[in-house]
Formats: sequence, C-alpha cells, structure tokens
Amino acid sequence: MKKKLAPQFSDDRGEILDILTDENIDAVTLITFTKGATRANHYHKETIQWNYVTNGKLIYASQEIGGVKKEITLSKGDFVTSNPNEIHAFKAIENSELLVLTKGPRAGKDYEEDTFRLEEPILK
Repeated sequence: MKKKLAPQFSDDRGEILDILTDENIDAVTLITFTKGATRANHYHKETIQWNYVTNGKLIYASQEIGGVKKEITLSKGDFVTSNPNEIHAFKAIENSELLVLTKGPRAGKDYEEDTFRLEEPILK
C-alpha cells in the first residue's frame, strides 16, 4: 500500500526522484494541511490519484466500497495510490504538504464531477 520511493540518481548536487513514470497525468495538485486538519472523506468513480508526501506526517485511511477500512501513517517521502471506487481521507498529525497527481475528471473546474462525498466520514 505505502511505498518509499528511491532516487533514480544521486550525487554531491542532490537527488533526482521520479515520483511517477509511464502515466498520463491530468492534474498536479499541492495540498497543504494544518495540524489536525482532515481532508477528502470521498471517493472517485473514474479517477486514479497518486499521493506523495513532500513534508510532514499524515494518517491515510482507505476503504474499498463495502470493504474494511485501513489506516496507515505517511511521512515525508511516502507514496500511496487511491484507486477508483476507493474511499480515502487524510488527517494531519503535523503541518503537512501532499503532492497529488491524478488521471481522470477530477481537476480544476471538473473537481466535483468525479468526487463523491460520504455521509459518514471514514476519518474525523
């Protein structure tokens, strides 16, 4: 579920890290969290969402519709995928930043087109 991504190249100047390869991306979004903030508590029917923590620490909850909820802690450098029809939510343990790459009708003015909110959140 959670992955630590390894740099593809490293030298005395720093590192090069491919967050995602061989995918078509419709949107790249940076989301910030203040400590204690909860975001998402929804799912997408068509959109795949790749999540990369650039800073901080988050609780990530996910659940296939009708399935069992799973929770993990994500920290800087962690990568996790939210697939179509997978309920997902994030809660900040500390101030955090999340880079979200998506494929599907979820970006900009189309955000609500493929965002289905929950009556009962999986993460508060």
